[in-house]
Amino acid sequence: TGWYRHAEIPLINGWLVRLGAAHQMRVDVTETPSDISEESLRAYDVLLINNANELDQVFSQQQRAAIRQWYQAGGGIVGLHAALVRQQGWEWFSELGGCDFESDSNYQRAKVMVDPQARDHPAVEGYGPEFWYSADWHNHTRPVTGLEGVQVLLRVDESTYEPVRDYFLEQGATPMGEDHPVSWTRQYDGSRFFYTELGHDLRSLDTEFGRMHILEAIRWVAKSTSEE
Repeated sequence: TGWYRHAEIPLINGWLVRLGAAHQMRVDVTETPSDISEESLRAYDVLLINNANELDQVFSQQQRAAIRQWYQAGGGIVGLHAALVRQQGWEWFSELGGCDFESDSNYQRAKVMVDPQARDHPAVEGYGPEFWYSADWHNHTRPVTGLEGVQVLLRVDESTYEPVRDYFLEQGATPMGEDHPVSWTRQYDGSRFFYTELGHDLRSLDTEFGRMHILEAIRWVAKSTSEE
């Protein structure tokens, strides 16, 4: 990470390895930026960004170009939680994600709504039209609804929780309002990107829904599902 480091990144890394092993996926983990190169990326179908923020401070311009070229050639990217925090310094990745971090909530239970157009997506299938879930919810700089190639999967109902915690209220932050996406896909610039708010800590992931959500996110960006 280039900025704030979430304390449970190592726990989530281990959880991802175990999840992959249980479903015949090879998962390698690194926190060493130099491990990422044009050559090393060739071995992988998916790059999963576990809360790694401000990546322009982590990867060199050459490494960022290698990731972009790998993606454009068909590699898929999954972003967890803070993967869309302070990424404006990497213009391409910021555009791919569609927004950045503005503020957040405390860990709270909230009503989550499945977009009607996405109910058959494998990462949310069987959970529509709405359900309750607990997580730390981000407020983004803009809704991604309507951006080219974006399909919103989940929105959170701000009337069911406190969307801005006190720290950010004191700085003048405001909720996003009725259109508050918390998970989406994007088919853009040659391949597939998946983002989810889940992943601030392990408790937001290690549930029946969380395990399915992340597993199917990986499969979707790897193009190993029949969903288009």
